[in-house]
Amino acid sequence: MPRHMLRLFPSLAFLLLLLVSVLSLDVDAQAQCTPVVSGLESPLGIAQSNQGNLIVSETGTAATHSGRISIVEPGGNRRTLLAGLPSAINDVLEPAGPAGVFMRGRTLYVAIGIGDSIVAGGPGIAFENPHPSSPIFSSVLALHFSANVEKNTTGFTLSFAHQVALANGQKVTLSNGGGDKLTVELIANFPNFTPNTPPVGNVRGSNPFDLVVVGNQIYVTDGGQNSVWQVDLNSGVFSTLVTFPPVTNTLFGIIGGPTSEAVPTGIRYNDGQLLVTLFTGFPFPPGASRVEQVDPSTGAITTLIGGRKTAIDVLPIREGSDTDHLVLQLASPFGPFFPQPGLLLRFETPAGPPTTVASCLTRPTSMTLDEKTGTLYITELGPGPPAIPGAGRVVSVPLP
Repeated sequence: MPRHMLRLFPSLAFLLLLLVSVLSLDVDAQAQCTPVVSGLESPLGIAQSNQGNLIVSETGTAATHSGRISIVEPGGNRRTLLAGLPSAINDVLEPAGPAGVFMRGRTLYVAIGIGDSIVAGGPGIAFENPHPSSPIFSSVLALHFSANVEKNTTGFTLSFAHQVALANGQKVTLSNGGGDKLTVELIANFPNFTPNTPPVGNVRGSNPFDLVVVGNQIYVTDGGQNSVWQVDLNSGVFSTLVTFPPVTNTLFGIIGGPTSEAVPTGIRYNDGQLLVTLFTGFPFPPGASRVEQVDPSTGAITTLIGGRKTAIDVLPIREGSDTDHLVLQLASPFGPFFPQPGLLLRFETPAGPPTTVASCLTRPTSMTLDEKTGTLYITELGPGPPAIPGAGRVVSVPLP
């Protein structure tokens, strides 16, 4: 997720950059955002089940292990599927727990973020937390539950003892006393960090953000490692498919160094290729964010869509033999950091220019399309940063 904000000192060059960006903003007719459900705790991921419900991950609050998975019915009613998931305040003072979700059949795959696995030691420096709150931060879980459970459950709770059991390779079957059961399995437990010296003891955290399942492989974006993990679904064996190099800082000379972190976030699969959004790190330079295309067989990287700011998710939309691409931007192209609004853009060709589908979003994080109705559902963090407790929501946007 985005790093904490720093105070800026305007300059003439910076103001000119803002003016150019504003003048280039697309002003096409736009769709409205209709609230579906509110009161969510930092929702980061969304998927739709084969029952038509929305499955939403909430990364949690300041309370430890406050992560949860919610079932949101089409009418907006929210029920808890699973509470007590690993969550803690991370090194940039934000909740970090359940993130991206992907549903296949009756199994929901969940990426678990970095939690409190590392602690800040100064700009660009972090150290290992010798006592993290959970043994399964930076992991992928699989939740198996029936259609009847999805329809009727009043919720399950994962305890810390369950987390320890999962870390030890055991499957955990939960019961809510009403005959409903849900099984949780640890698919992959990535290292919480890798060495990043100098100085001695400096580490780079692992922070899984989103995932997609293709055949018997899971591909997981890691915003901390600037990488995509490849996980064998059957054995749990994982390796790094690709690591993205730093991106050019278009604000260099105004703020920051010559480059910025790549920070991969959203991931999809289309026509044999992985599509990955690069959110970028501080100072989140306009025009440096983009959608990369990754060949899963070779790891080769090519840019599909460039020139974005804080792109956080991408969704290919097929129309006959053509494919359009929806790109979700947490912030608009103008201004430093994360000024409202967030944008939903549609690219009929990767070279653009895009159509602005909606500009009514407040820090959007992920999206899913109901192909039967043509309705797009988008998770939002709401005002911030930092996140305001209970300010997260899901909104719907009709696609023409």
